[in-house]
Amino acid sequence: MSDQSIDSILNDWPFDPHHINVRRINAGNRDVLQLRLDLGLLQMETNDRPDGSRPFNKATYLEYLRLKQSQELEAFELLPNDCLEIDREFVQFYHRRVCWLHLQEFANAVRDAEHSLQLMDFCLEYSDDEDWTLSHEQYRPFVLYHRTQAAALMVLEADEEGAGPRAVSVVEDGLAQIYQVFVDQENETQFAEDELVLQLQAFLKNLKGRFGSDDSLEEQLRRAVGDEDYERAALLRDMIMKRDQGH
Repeated sequence: MSDQSIDSILNDWPFDPHHINVRRINAGNRDVLQLRLDLGLLQMETNDRPDGSRPFNKATYLEYLRLKQSQELEAFELLPNDCLEIDREFVQFYHRRVCWLHLQEFANAVRDAEHSLQLMDFCLEYSDDEDWTLSHEQYRPFVLYHRTQAAALMVLEADEEGAGPRAVSVVEDGLAQIYQVFVDQENETQFAEDELVLQLQAFLKNLKGRFGSDDSLEEQLRRAVGDEDYERAALLRDMIMKRDQGH
């Protein structure tokens, strides 16, 4: 019997518990990501589903569910097996997003974060199980944090004219979206103390220091109105009102 163990790989790549152990390697006809764990490793495809499967011949399970919903319309419902597959897809995209961030492949990190957010939106719209939906929604600020961070760094990495101010706007938008999540979950009083929010605010302060921008919420509001970004303007007005009320 041939040796089916992965001992040689694990021996050549020791696990470091203090760092994320990830690499992108060539696997013959394609690149794959490998994430080293204390008990082995995960290998992920770089496109579509990280496990390489094609659910019902679709790139992702979300794509299959969207097609199914469009065909069934009012008769559509999430079945128990759908929920299991959704959970699997959430976990897979989380692992790959972390890998992309560590490898500083920010466009790929944004892409995978967007997929997770769209999957959350789908569950929020079509699931009747509030507890199951909440099991995903509780991570929405975390996914938004990753997407915001990656999107801002992607802008800076492009090093085009005006990249600094655009990166500032990306982070401001991300913070406004995270704030809205706290409002929707009736937990806005915790926004100012949230660790992810504090990290993004520190990132924003650093960006403004580097690129000479220190806009107040009022200045951000004026810019949003001028840009006809009324959704963001509404969020900024809400944040100003809460601040002025001492919340």
